[in-house]
Amino acid sequence: MNNSQFLKLIFHHDQRLDQLADRNANRTKEQIESTLADFMKPDPTYSRLYFTGTDLENERFGINVLSEYEKFISSLEKGLGSDYQTNSGDYDSLGKAISSLELGEVILFGDKKPDFDISSLHIDTNSNVGHLKTELREALEAGFVVIYKEQAKDGFDLHMFSKKNIYPKFFHPLQNMLPDAFRFFSINGKKFRSERHFYFETWTLERPPHGFEEVFPESIL
Repeated sequence: MNNSQFLKLIFHHDQRLDQLADRNANRTKEQIESTLADFMKPDPTYSRLYFTGTDLENERFGINVLSEYEKFISSLEKGLGSDYQTNSGDYDSLGKAISSLELGEVILFGDKKPDFDISSLHIDTNSNVGHLKTELREALEAGFVVIYKEQAKDGFDLHMFSKKNIYPKFFHPLQNMLPDAFRFFSINGKKFRSERHFYFETWTLERPPHGFEEVFPESIL
């Protein structure tokens, strides 16, 4: 068992999709007023998964610092499939595609070609995903899964957005790597309070905060 390396998956489910864009921007008062039909429609939602890793023995942080990083990527590929696109060409593996990205760039998963420029989803080092609410919302509504390569202390993390909750697609492939690859914590983003929580394994590993659940080989989703 690898007790010094940790995979952390922070999840947010059932977030309102309309919150990814300012629906009232540039709209008249009449357009803003909701009809009864609109009121009765269920709000579309989306899910967000954030993958990060820790090598506690060497005090390094980022999904790429895991010794079994390549196998972790293979597990993602099992869940997502092989229909992915970047703005910089085609690659024969997800690992190579991710390596090709600059920080803030994206990989798009879907079984069709997007009718928009993938680079419109990219962010720079001074921005965050929230600055592209409209573009991201449109990609999710079109059925794409969007993965951002984001800055970490010692490399990068992966930030995934999808219209549907696709967490179950990854759970078993990642669980099958236990206990040898790393310790795996599944973290409810609603219980996430601060940067200190982000690095909980450095100060309260034996008593994780509420909502920070360790996954074991026998755990049930």
